Amino acid sequence: MPIKLTEGFPAAKMLESEDIFAIEYQRAQQQDIRPLKLLLLNLMPNKIDTELQFLRLISQSPLQIDLDFMKVASHEAKNVSANHLAKYYLELKDVQDTCYDGLIITGAPVEKLAFEDVDYWEELQQIMQWSKTHVTSVIHICWGAQAGLYYHFGIDKIMYKQKLFGIYSQELQIHHRLFRGFDDRFYGPQSRYTGINEKQINPANLKIVASHPTIGATILISADDHDIFLLGHFEYDTDSLKKEYLRDQQHGLSTALPVDYFENNDVNGRIFNCWRGNAHLLYHNWINDVYQQTTFELNEIPDMLAKRREQLKNS
Repeated sequence: MPIKLTEGFPAAKMLESEDIFAIEYQRAQQQDIRPLKLLLLNLMPNKIDTELQFLRLISQSPLQIDLDFMKVASHEAKNVSANHLAKYYLELKDVQDTCYDGLIITGAPVEKLAFEDVDYWEELQQIMQWSKTHVTSVIHICWGAQAGLYYHFGIDKIMYKQKLFGIYSQELQIHHRLFRGFDDRFYGPQSRYTGINEKQINPANLKIVASHPTIGATILISADDHDIFLLGHFEYDTDSLKKEYLRDQQHGLSTALPVDYFENNDVNGRIFNCWRGNAHLLYHNWINDVYQQTTFELNEIPDMLAKRREQLKNS
């Protein structure tokens, strides 16, 4: 089933060229089906690339998806036109009375700052608080995951001596329905200067789903299954780490070659994508899971979430 985009959305042509079907708005209005309503809070500088990365992943569902894009009002984006943001992006004030089946909060290149020093931190806290009552399920990614763990559970981030950068194997620690079909060991890109203080994890609040023996937990899920925290970047394209490496070199940074990424550790060598299947499977599982959980009437989501938390509290 196709994904529904706002009429004229620029990424639609690119998706069509890749044989990914995005349904026209007028045609979607005539279908007698309740689409899943998703929201993407895009905190990445290059918003166009990020849009495409996630559209490729969520468009593979057999369900119709109604996707909205969101930005923070308290930060001025410099790598995308103001016209694009004004035409296609919403702010918290636009959605605060709306319910969504799912929310994705992307990463952001602000890891070296204290959370409180990020210029949109107060607004992001308001968005995460809103998501607790208005969204069935939330995926937090990389810095967005660290911010979510800090906000929801008080888990601090820790600074690494050097950038964690490359393709890392991860091992499933528990069986969880979002990872049905995953191999016991799977791979995914990591690109971050910080990790989390795992000593602060309370097993009553958080489940470690996957980890690496050296870098620690990579995927965590809240006890009520409402919040998913992905410390890596399943959404990355094959050449995303290469572009990032070359950019760091241009900026005079001492970033090492990404681990287990270039063939023969040659920056001009072939890159073998070993995470694409995992990425599609994870988001397919997530969308299917949200579909199974959510109510038909979106405005019933707050009551549904309240009942779920009460049941968890009494269990």
